[in-house]
Amino acid sequence: MSTVTTGRSLSTGGSGLRTNRARIVPTVILLIGALYCLIPVVWVFIAATKAPGELFSSFTFSPGSGLIANLKNLFSYNSGTYGLWAANSLLYAGVGGVASTLVSASAGYALAKFQFVGGRIFFGALLAGLLIPGITLAVPQYLLLSDVHLAGTRLSVLLPSIISPFGIYLCRVHAQGAIAQEMLEAARIDGANEWRIFRSIALPLMVPGMVTVFLLQFVGIWNNFLLPYIMLSDQSTFPLTVGLNQLLNQGSGSPALYSLAIIGAAIAILPLIALVLFLQRFWRLDLVSGGVKG
Repeated sequence: MSTVTTGRSLSTGGSGLRTNRARIVPTVILLIGALYCLIPVVWVFIAATKAPGELFSSFTFSPGSGLIANLKNLFSYNSGTYGLWAANSLLYAGVGGVASTLVSASAGYALAKFQFVGGRIFFGALLAGLLIPGITLAVPQYLLLSDVHLAGTRLSVLLPSIISPFGIYLCRVHAQGAIAQEMLEAARIDGANEWRIFRSIALPLMVPGMVTVFLLQFVGIWNNFLLPYIMLSDQSTFPLTVGLNQLLNQGSGSPALYSLAIIGAAIAILPLIALVLFLQRFWRLDLVSGGVKG
């Protein structure tokens, strides 16, 4: 009897060790991945505090003494051009993100809840659009917008960002899972038209998915470089990505501009961090409501 008990305890101990090992390995891999992603960001914030002489003297993670001077030089550079670039980025990402979210929610809801001629063809084309890298569309978009005399204007950056195949697909998937068909039928029986059903029933239920689409679009437009680089030629319309690239190019002749580009990049990260921290409460709300429904 004792032999059997001992054997069972040994087998239980062995399985416990294997379970712990299976948990530790993914955790270590995730930690390595997190460090790989975070170390460059940490270095940017630390390098932003260093004066030009400290930046090029040695590569260390110790803070420097030039943060205040770098901030003053950045916002006074070329009569405050950095602030104009930041305002342009906020315009492109904010307006483009909101417009893209509304279009994605409308199209995703229609694909999920309506049967219409050509719906499958449209959805197949949408899935094909997910496979096309956005970088390959920049030049054709420039040629199209140039034909209608919009190249070089802010609309040339805003218009291409409104349609997001991934956003439409994500909203379609979310609408299928979050909106019960019986609820829509009950609203139709009560006499509600389709616009009121979409506005009063569908949109509130799709808020978590719409927040996700908005965040992805905002970050994507904020970080987009190639499209505004091709479309825009006037410095007053540049977003931060193109403006900071211009600073880096000029830094080859004036090394002090490297410090401005680095602190400018560090400040450009802050709105994205603040946006993620602000919008995560919507995801938590969705998890809580899902737990209550269950």
